[in-house]
Amino acid sequence: MNLAELAQHLGATLQGDPAAEITRVAGIEDAVPGDLTFVSNPKYAGLGRTTKATAILVEPGFPEIATATLRVENPYLAFARAIELFYQPPAYAPGIHPTAAIAPTARIGANPHIGAYAVIGDHVTIGDNAVILPHVVFYPYAHAGNNLLAHAHAIVREHCYLGDNVILQNGAIIGADGFGFARQSNGEWYKIVQSGPAVLEDNVEIQANACIDRASIGETRVHAGAKVDNLVQVGHGSTVGHNTLLCAQVGLAGSTNIGKNVILAGQVGVAGHCTVGDGATATAQSGIPGDVAPGKVVSGYPAIDNRQWLRSVALFNHLPELLREIKMKLK
Repeated sequence: MNLAELAQHLGATLQGDPAAEITRVAGIEDAVPGDLTFVSNPKYAGLGRTTKATAILVEPGFPEIATATLRVENPYLAFARAIELFYQPPAYAPGIHPTAAIAPTARIGANPHIGAYAVIGDHVTIGDNAVILPHVVFYPYAHAGNNLLAHAHAIVREHCYLGDNVILQNGAIIGADGFGFARQSNGEWYKIVQSGPAVLEDNVEIQANACIDRASIGETRVHAGAKVDNLVQVGHGSTVGHNTLLCAQVGLAGSTNIGKNVILAGQVGVAGHCTVGDGATATAQSGIPGDVAPGKVVSGYPAIDNRQWLRSVALFNHLPELLREIKMKLK
């Protein structure tokens, strides 16, 4: 594809040779002639002058450089769309593998692809254009909407509900029992039945080996557009708001309420029965023991305002020398 065609497809303004050919996309440090790359982080702006790529996606105000530029408001998003032009994922033709086990009471919509050893239980409902890859399991009475993509070994438990355009990556578990036990007088634990389903609304993606637990009563709900990364734990009875990101190894204890457009970075933990307000951000490895106000950026444990945390960390690094000064003054 030449740069003129690419610029038109991405809605970008081209500065460079419109006939130059692009054959693939690549990171800015690894790019070679024929590649398209991008700069969206100022940290990498200097590499734009030394990269071997044929063209770079940049913001409109990026300085002029010798390499051809495609100028667009959101280079990262444009790069994501460019990847789709040069990478073709596997195509799954409609059909049901002979080893798939499908209950006679299950209802499956038009054009399904159901892979080897998939199991579709009693009274399951699945919409049109589903792609269900090998060893996926739907327990009885589960529901999935249209355009489901369930990768190998994903599991959807009984009575759970998936909306349209849901993606389950490998090993995602929807609706496993929440961690609920009541202590008995003899000290032993009595298992609390987890009767409430997990609900994923439209356009939700759950990535590999993440767990969305079912609730003891009520439901666990992930609202439309939310994305849940690998190895995330969403505890029973929790709510995850619209377009929220839960990054790798985030853990939500039971009955946590996460607002919309929230970002919880890697390994953030949130205590049970807490509320994180709309638009809040928690940086990596933050521990949240209480509510977070909308729009706040928090860090550390216990999580505090990010700017205060950065000042505290800077001070912490000087504690040994401050201690020496105090000791000298006390002598």
